[in-house]
Amino acid sequence: DGTLMDSLAQIVRSVKLAAIDLGVPEPTDAAARDIIGLGLPEAMQVLFPQVPAAEREALRQRYAHHFVAGVGGHSQPYAGAEALLQQLQEQGRQLAVATGKSRLGLDRVLAHTGWGGYFSATRCADETASKPNPLMLKQLLHELNVPLERAVMIGDTHYDLEMAQRLGMASIGVTYGVHSADRLLQHAPIALCQDMSELAAKLAAL
Repeated sequence: DGTLMDSLAQIVRSVKLAAIDLGVPEPTDAAARDIIGLGLPEAMQVLFPQVPAAEREALRQRYAHHFVAGVGGHSQPYAGAEALLQQLQEQGRQLAVATGKSRLGLDRVLAHTGWGGYFSATRCADETASKPNPLMLKQLLHELNVPLERAVMIGDTHYDLEMAQRLGMASIGVTYGVHSADRLLQHAPIALCQDMSELAAKLAAL
């Protein structure tokens, strides 16, 4: 979400519809945008802190229902995303996914796009700690037997870059996603990229 797939409108609309379903105040678009990258339980807690835990679980379920139904429009790959994945695979780079999605949600996207073959490992927020805790990155490095200094985290949110920073991993921020360049720069990325071609060039130079 936000790095390879343009899912912003779908996420925001699904959050707002979940709030309507349960009769709780709708978050603003800005607030709904800001939780992108977190695991869903953590996102619901941030958006609806006044709501009891059981009701937050109901909100999570309604969000998932609307997201899968695509009421707010379906996510689409960013232009050039698959070409970049192909290029990196041909270069022998190992690719992994560290996502706030659930396993069910990620598997659904990988099946829909046909992108599963590009990734050597994946880790989802319902399998480990949510971003910005760096545990999912630690697990991916261990699974792939990749040393920390040979890895780079690419993300569009400050949760992505903070996760990498906490672990001491290099990161690259992409500014075409959710969070602004100013917010991404707070976590010391080695570069900011405005589009896929710029990202491809930066990775080729590493």
